[in-house]
Amino acid sequence: MMHLFSIKYPLQLKFKITTLANDFTVKDNSGKTIFYVREKLLKIRDHVKVYSNTSKEVQLYDLVSNKLIDFQQTFTITNSKQQVIGKVRKKTFQSFVKVTYNIQNPNGELEYTIREKSALVRFFDSIFGELPIIGFFSGYVFHPQYFVKDANRRTVMKLEKKPSFWGRKFTIEKLTSNPINEEQIILSLMLLILQQRSRG
Repeated sequence: MMHLFSIKYPLQLKFKITTLANDFTVKDNSGKTIFYVREKLLKIRDHVKVYSNTSKEVQLYDLVSNKLIDFQQTFTITNSKQQVIGKVRKKTFQSFVKVTYNIQNPNGELEYTIREKSALVRFFDSIFGELPIIGFFSGYVFHPQYFVKDANRRTVMKLEKKPSFWGRKFTIEKLTSNPINEEQIILSLMLLILQQRSRG
């Protein structure tokens, strides 16, 4: 399970648009850093590493793509003991309308689905972001939301983009008191953020 068993929600995720690397920090509601997430650049396959903090002394997880191109990718999630704890698959065709990811157990069985709330926000965000000068302020106008549902279609978590200019800010909230696989869901949401960082 996750290295922290009493996570204080909402989680705060932030990275700056000026950074050369695709990376961000995750803090809990008390302001404590619980993750540092970094995508390794110039790799043949997409590869994301998750550390306990920005020092990168303790690596917690690896997320590695099964394909060379961003098309129906499935990322395998392994922990520090090299144990596969789950998988997350981007649904490319569905994502043309609304961003959609399937969260699977180690055997590839579907456990949760991440789905964007509004296709209109996605549409107008893409247009607004291309406008000269004005596009720089898209971070204050469009704020995509992503909801996580379990196999019974119950909403269990929410990821939301927050207004920002110099940085990209997101929050993750837990919306249920029932037991859920927080470890797998949070790691999958962090992957989504890396791949959707230019949105909103």
